[in-house]
Amino acid sequence: MNPVDLVVMLPLISVGTAAVAVMLMVAVHRSYTGAFTITLAGLTAAVASLPWTMEGAPHRVTPLLMLDPYAVLYMGLLFAAAAGCVLLAHGYLRRYQGNREEFYILMLLATLGASVLAACNHFASLFLGMELLSISLYGLIAYPHSLDRHVEAGVKYLILAAASSAFLLFGMALIYAGSGNMAIDRIGPMLGSIRLADNGPLLLAGLGMMVVGIGFKLAVVPFHLWTPDVYQGAPAPVTAFVATVSKGTLVALLLRLFPPGDIQVGSSLFIVFAAIAAASMLAGNLLALLQSNVKRILAYSSIAHMGYLLVAFLAGGFLAFTAVTFYLIAYFVSTLGSFGVITVLSGPDKEAENLEDYRGLFWRSPWLAGVFTAMVLSLAGLPLTAGFVGKFYLVVAGVGGSLWALVIILVLSSTIGLYYYLRIVVVLYARQSEAKSSVPVLALSLCGRLTLAGLTLLLIWLGVMPAPVIRLIQTMLS
Repeated sequence: MNPVDLVVMLPLISVGTAAVAVMLMVAVHRSYTGAFTITLAGLTAAVASLPWTMEGAPHRVTPLLMLDPYAVLYMGLLFAAAAGCVLLAHGYLRRYQGNREEFYILMLLATLGASVLAACNHFASLFLGMELLSISLYGLIAYPHSLDRHVEAGVKYLILAAASSAFLLFGMALIYAGSGNMAIDRIGPMLGSIRLADNGPLLLAGLGMMVVGIGFKLAVVPFHLWTPDVYQGAPAPVTAFVATVSKGTLVALLLRLFPPGDIQVGSSLFIVFAAIAAASMLAGNLLALLQSNVKRILAYSSIAHMGYLLVAFLAGGFLAFTAVTFYLIAYFVSTLGSFGVITVLSGPDKEAENLEDYRGLFWRSPWLAGVFTAMVLSLAGLPLTAGFVGKFYLVVAGVGGSLWALVIILVLSSTIGLYYYLRIVVVLYARQSEAKSSVPVLALSLCGRLTLAGLTLLLIWLGVMPAPVIRLIQTMLS
C-alpha cells in the first residue's frame, strides 16, 4: 500500500480506529459518555474524509476494494444512517443498568463491514464485509441480553444468517470454478446474460446460491421469514440499524455486482429477480395487514419496499441508478424516523411496539405524533413526502424499462399498503378518552429531539425540493 491508498481509505480507517479506541477505553475505564462521543466522532470523521476520497477516486486498493464515486456516495449514506442510529440509541441505553459501551463497538464494526461491502470489488472482500456485518449484528440484536426476547432474536438471526453465509460462500466457489475469476467487475456481466439453455451448470448453481445468500440479507420473499421475529425481538435502535444500514449496503452490493443494464431481459437472473420482486411486494403488504405489532408491521413493510427497489433495479438504464439511490435515501429517512419514535418511547425493559401503546399519542405528545405521522405517510408514498418522489421515480424507471407487469403490481400493492399505514395514523389521533396505553411519554433526550427534528425536516425537504439531491446522485454516478 502507498500513501494514496491510505488517503482514499480514510473513511474506513476512521471507523475502524474509532472501534479500537472504544475497545481500549473500555479496557481501561468504562464511560458510557466517552464511548458515545468516540463513536459519533469516528462516524463524523468518516463522513468528513469522504471529499478526500472523492479527489482520489476512482482508485483501486489492491484487487479487493474499488473506491469510486459510487462507493463514496453509498458509504456517506451508510455512515449518516449509522450516526442516526447511534444518536437514537443514546437515550435508549441511558436507562439500561448493565454494560453499555460494547454496544458502540459492535455498531462501529457493523458499519465498517457495511462500508466494505459498498466498496468491494472481489469475492474475498465481499465475504469479509458480509461476515463482519453479520457477526456484529448477532451481538447487537441480542443486546442487552437481560431479556429472553433479545437473546431469542439473536439466536434466530445467528442460525439463519450462518446458513445463508454458507450458501453465499459455496455459490462463490462454484462461480469461481465455472469462470476462473473472482473479480466482481468481470463476473457481473457474465452472470447477467446467462440463460438456462447455456452450458454453464456451475455458474447457474453458483448464481442460485448467491441469490439465496443475498436474498436472506436483503429480506425478500421467500427468504424473509426471519424479518418480523428479529425486528420485534431486537432493541428498537438495532432494528433501525438492521432496516437501514444492513439492507442499504446489500442494495449497494447488488448494484455493484449486477449493474442495471447488465441483466438481460429473459435471462435466468432477470426471471428470478422479477419473481422475487413481485412476491415481495404482494406478500409484504398482504402480511402486514394482519399485524397489530408496529415493529412487525414495519418489518413486512420493509419487505415490500425491497420489492419496489427491485423494479427499478431490473429496469436498467442510467435512471435505474438514480431511482434506486433516491428511493433508498427516502426509505432511510422514513424508516429511521419511524423507529426513532419507537426508540424514544421505549426502554431496555419495555418497548412501545403494540398499536395500543400509540393510541391517543397525539393528546400526550403532539410533536411525536406529528413526526410519526409524517414518517408513516412517507413510507406509504403520499405527496409532499420523500417517499412519494422516490416511488414516482421507481414507476418512471419501470415504465422506461417496459416492465408493465411489475409496475402494475407495484401500484396495486402500494394501494394495499395504505390501509395498514393509515391504521397507525388513526390510532395516533384516537380520542384521549379511548386511550388505554400504559406507555408513558418519557422525557426526550437532546440527541433524540435533534435527530427526529432533523429527519422530519429532511423528509419534507426531499418531498418538496428533491432536485438538489437528484442532481448530486446523477453527478456522483455519471
